Amino acid sequence: PGLSYDKAIPGDKRLAKVVTIVKSRKFREQHGKILLEGQRLITDALAAGAQLQTLFFSTVESLKALPLDKLKRVQLIKVKFEEIKIWSDLVTPHGGMGIFRRPDHAKMKYPTVQQENTVPLSLICDNIRDPGNLGTILRSAVAAGCSKVLITQGCVDVWEPKVLRAGMGAHFRIPVVSNLEWEAIPNYLSSSTVVYVADHAYLGAGSSGQADNMDASGWVSTRQHEKQTETEYEDSDSDGEERDLPLELPDVGSLRYHDNWAQDQTALVIGGETHGLSLDALLLAGKTDGRRLYIPMSPSVDSLNSAMAASILLFEGRRQLLFRTAEAGRGGVRARAEPTVTSRCSQSAHQQR
Repeated sequence: PGLSYDKAIPGDKRLAKVVTIVKSRKFREQHGKILLEGQRLITDALAAGAQLQTLFFSTVESLKALPLDKLKRVQLIKVKFEEIKIWSDLVTPHGGMGIFRRPDHAKMKYPTVQQENTVPLSLICDNIRDPGNLGTILRSAVAAGCSKVLITQGCVDVWEPKVLRAGMGAHFRIPVVSNLEWEAIPNYLSSSTVVYVADHAYLGAGSSGQADNMDASGWVSTRQHEKQTETEYEDSDSDGEERDLPLELPDVGSLRYHDNWAQDQTALVIGGETHGLSLDALLLAGKTDGRRLYIPMSPSVDSLNSAMAASILLFEGRRQLLFRTAEAGRGGVRARAEPTVTSRCSQSAHQQR
C-alpha cells in the first residue's frame, strides 16, 4: 500500500515482549504506552488523534483497512497470524495490534456529532474495580451524551485491555480523565455543578445517617482511598481484611431517580458494587447541595450492577436536562453544556499568561 514495513523472522520476540509489558498497569503508567487491538478500535484512536507508535499486523489487507495516511511515521511489523492469535485477548483476533502513546484527553479530537449532542452532565467513577463494568459505564456515558468522565484513584485502570474492549471505542469519543485524587475533582467541574451520588437505600430528603444504621457494604464505604497496586481488583473481589467503621456521614438526603434532580451543570457519582462509594464522594455531594439517587426495585432484587445503575441514572439525567433545555428555549434561554475539559487550575494559569 505504499508503506514500508519489517517482516518478522522465525524467533522474533518483539510482539511477545511488547504485549507482555504493555499489559502491565505499572508499565503503562511509567512509560505512557497502551495496547489497542482490532481495526475498529485502532481506527477510532487514530481519528481522535492518538499517536500510534508500533503496529503489528498479519496481512496487507488488514493494513489497508486502516487509514494509511496516519501510518506514515509508524513502525510497521508484519507477523504471522498465529503469533497475533497467541497474544491476543480477543476470541476472534482481527490481525492487528497497535502500541500507542497513552492519550492525553486535552489533546484529543472528539467526534463533532458527539460534541453537538452533549448535555451538561459529568460522570465520576468511584471505586469501580471491575474492567467490564467500567468499560460498559464509559459506553453508557457516551450514549447519554455526558460532557466528560472523571475516574478517581482506586478504580481499575481505564486503559486496561478489558476496559478498552468493553468500552467499544468510548475512550475516543468523550474526554476521560483518569487517576484523579478527590481533591482535584472540583477543578474539572464548574463552580455551579451539583454532585449527586447513586445509592441503594432511600433515606428521605432530609435524612442524615450513621454508617452503622444502614447497609454500607454495597454502595457506601467509610474507608479512605488506598493506593492502587498493580493488581487489577474487580468488583466481585471479597475484601475480608477491611471493614466499615461506624462514622457520622454527611447530611445528604435522597431522591428517587425520576424526581427532578438534573440541573444546568450536574455531576453523577457511581460507586463499585463491593467497595461502594467513598466518604469523599458523599462529602462532595454535601458541599454542593447534592443528593443520593435511589432506584426503586422489586423486593426480590437486592441491588443493581453498577453499570446498569449508571445507565439508568445517566439517561434519566439526559432526559431531564433536555426537557429543561426545551422549556428554557421557549423562554429564549438555552442551557449550555461544557464544551471542553480543562481544570480550573489550568484556566487560571492561562488567564495569567
